[in-house]
Amino acid sequence: MERLVLRGSGQLLGRTRCAARLCLREFSETSPAAPRAKPRVRAAAGSLLSGHGPPRRFLSDSSFNVPPSAQFVARPVGICSMLRLPVQASPEGLDAAFVGVPLDTGTSNRPGARFGPRHIRAESSMVRSYNPSTGAAPFHSLMVADIGDVNVNLYNLPESCRQIREAYQKIVAAGCIPLTLGGDHTITYPILQAVAEKHGPVGLVHVDAHTDTGDKALGEKIYHGTPFRRCVEEGLLDCKRVVQIGIRGSSYTLDPYKYNRDQGFRVVLAEDCWMKSLVPLMGEVRQQMGAKPIYISFDIDGLDPAYAPGTGTPEIAGLTPAQALEIIRGCQGLNIVGCDLVEVAPVYDASGNTALMGANLLFEMLCALPGVKKL
Repeated sequence: MERLVLRGSGQLLGRTRCAARLCLREFSETSPAAPRAKPRVRAAAGSLLSGHGPPRRFLSDSSFNVPPSAQFVARPVGICSMLRLPVQASPEGLDAAFVGVPLDTGTSNRPGARFGPRHIRAESSMVRSYNPSTGAAPFHSLMVADIGDVNVNLYNLPESCRQIREAYQKIVAAGCIPLTLGGDHTITYPILQAVAEKHGPVGLVHVDAHTDTGDKALGEKIYHGTPFRRCVEEGLLDCKRVVQIGIRGSSYTLDPYKYNRDQGFRVVLAEDCWMKSLVPLMGEVRQQMGAKPIYISFDIDGLDPAYAPGTGTPEIAGLTPAQALEIIRGCQGLNIVGCDLVEVAPVYDASGNTALMGANLLFEMLCALPGVKKL
């Protein structure tokens, strides 16, 4: 590991993507009136500045990938990566990785979630390295990077599912925990195919306005309203360890949750969460999940659209951001083997707040992973 030293003033430390992987490059800018100075970014022998190498530990003595602080590197500077982490093409050597799945071909109402990963990454520059509320220090506990996006086929949903499944088979085979930026909720189905292939049937903490256990629509069995029924059919879920939180909205039948309860799912309606803390609920969920592997799937429309309007199928009277934090933080200590944050459709929220919410919730998921130290 080489230590980078930034000296002088008026300099810009930039990050550029080379053909092999993310590298640091040095730039120097001075005021118009001042002469151009020699760059003063220096490194020890074997520095990445003279060639390619593994992702850098930005301005840090840590042996992990620590995002640059905005106290030293301005937020708009550099590659637009998740949490300003290094970008690499492979999950090798990583404990956890952020990966985008820019697919919205499975949406039933408003499209646009294909742009979710890009906007979540952009808004994530506001997120810092530590979580003072929980004491978590994820970037000093795990090796984390952004490994880019799955190359989906926007014109063929089954083909996209195959591409996603194969990409995630490689991620989990490398011993890396995926944290996914969606994309519509269809993507959770092929992700769980890959996860269950390694871990067996998993428990599920599912936050959503909808159960996503429909059978088919317009004759199609794969879209964002059916992923968890397909998972049940293929034995990917440990159905006695499935909880769905925030469920609400009008329906096509008077008993829309019968299928779920028949499988053994616990369905927590949004109205049962109104005006209360969800800490007691999560205590029960923790006992239900036990020590076996679990997966967290968070649809942003689980939140009330007052907080997250940028989504395709909004439902009124949803969860609050504080309750979302209680749910995710309530999963700390569980055997989490993967997470996703789906259905952010930025075009319906010009403020960027929905993507910002998604970025923060993904950070909270990272903080809840096994092996994250509390300082």
